[in-house]
Amino acid sequence: MENVPDTAYAVTSDGVHIAHQVVGVGPPDLVVVEGFISHLDIAWEDPGVRSFREGLSSFSRSIFFDKRGVGLSDRATGAATLEERTDDILAVLDATGCERAVLMGLSEGAPTALLFAATYPERVQALVLHGAMARSTWAHDYPWATPAADVLEAAAWFEPDLFSGTDIEIWAPSLADDERAMAWLGRFRRSSISPGVLAELFLVFLEIDVRAVLPTIAVPTLVLHRRGDRVVNRHAGEWLAQQITGARYVEVPGQDHFPWTGDGRRILDEIEEFLTGARHVDEPDRVLATVLFTDIVTSTELAAALGDRDWRVKLDEHDTVVRRSLGRHRGVEIKTMGDGFLATFDGPGRAIRCAIELHEALAPLGIRVRAGLHTGEVEVRGSDVGGIAVHLAARVLAAAAPGEVLVSRTVTDLVAGAGFNFQARGRQVLKGVPGEWELFAVEV
Repeated sequence: MENVPDTAYAVTSDGVHIAHQVVGVGPPDLVVVEGFISHLDIAWEDPGVRSFREGLSSFSRSIFFDKRGVGLSDRATGAATLEERTDDILAVLDATGCERAVLMGLSEGAPTALLFAATYPERVQALVLHGAMARSTWAHDYPWATPAADVLEAAAWFEPDLFSGTDIEIWAPSLADDERAMAWLGRFRRSSISPGVLAELFLVFLEIDVRAVLPTIAVPTLVLHRRGDRVVNRHAGEWLAQQITGARYVEVPGQDHFPWTGDGRRILDEIEEFLTGARHVDEPDRVLATVLFTDIVTSTELAAALGDRDWRVKLDEHDTVVRRSLGRHRGVEIKTMGDGFLATFDGPGRAIRCAIELHEALAPLGIRVRAGLHTGEVEVRGSDVGGIAVHLAARVLAAAAPGEVLVSRTVTDLVAGAGFNFQARGRQVLKGVPGEWELFAVEV
């Protein structure tokens, strides 16, 4: 695995080895207390988790660990109690030379963080909680949670999906159609924990109730909750914040339970502002790139003729061909726009060859595409791109005829001598772009 932090081991008072990783430079020190499942190494394989962890480590010394029984920590320990889990945190703090830390409790990890803050207040600087609860199931004075019997019934119903990741729509609805994310989630769980241990942990989870310790917590606390969280009702987070003196409750849009999915940047911004007093401002990276826009000609008419089901199949075939071609020509997929793609290339020649290949590969499938290309400086913001070069390439696409690969004069100048043949399309005014632009069609 690429760029995975080194793993070290802390030893608890009862001799259990707790795997942990340290990323970034403090202050502050931020210890992340995960929920049911974690695996230090495999977590970094997911782009969303990696981006979120790198975001945390940009303003803190972030300490990640696998609690006993899961991931890279000692496995043969049985289902741990909350008291034993606080011992895991204590061992990690001591092993990393951390006198006081911010504890970030995620989901089922929140009760452990809360209990630790109440038990060891001298070791806790602040609390950050996301998707958190103080009690796991319904009680007459805790009516927003699901009754224990219903939780058990639901768990049995979804058990076949847990280790395949096909229940991702519950945990991260924004990734419901992402097969890569689904496959990763299944692999993450299978690598993190066995079904038997998960069942034991789940039974312990049903008994969790740390409401009694909340009034004793006296550290700055931030409680984050997504408004439509489908795993933990937002009222659990709202009520939790009300029980801790001075706690700040921030409700953010979305349904995802995982903090790194959906608008993970918003979650990071709230945490950074809470801990440092200021939000991170991304400075765009500017790079020279060739921007390619494609779309399917008369896609609306084709969809109407095929019907919804067959059109979906046809669109999937189109997407597969485009992604294969991008891979062959070192193109980077930026996003899809329903019936088209936005991609960037590190050379105009590769972009042209990719566009020609798409024209030839999709025609036998009954799909005609057009393409627009321009080379210029683009602003890279995370996984997206922007700037005038992107805008101009979109306008070149709009000027392209059905089945045509249309490029700007900049592109033709950069591939001189590469063996491409072009037909002049004259000087044209492109909507929203100053001046006139010479455009050329690639002979395919």
